[in-house]
Amino acid sequence: MAQVTCVVCEGQVDLPEGALVGEILLCPDCGTELELTGLDPLSVEEAPQVQEDWGE
Repeated sequence: MAQVTCVVCEGQVDLPEGALVGEILLCPDCGTELELTGLDPLSVEEAPQVQEDWGE
């Protein structure tokens, strides 16, 4: 199983088989949501936080 390194705590995050770019992964060490941004090479970034628009 492939792994990527968390950009926040540098913990190892397992990459599910068949994962696609844009998939959200959860770091088991710090709980940060990570977005898979590349497959070759494997890369992740901290997932953007969805902000409420309050109907604007």
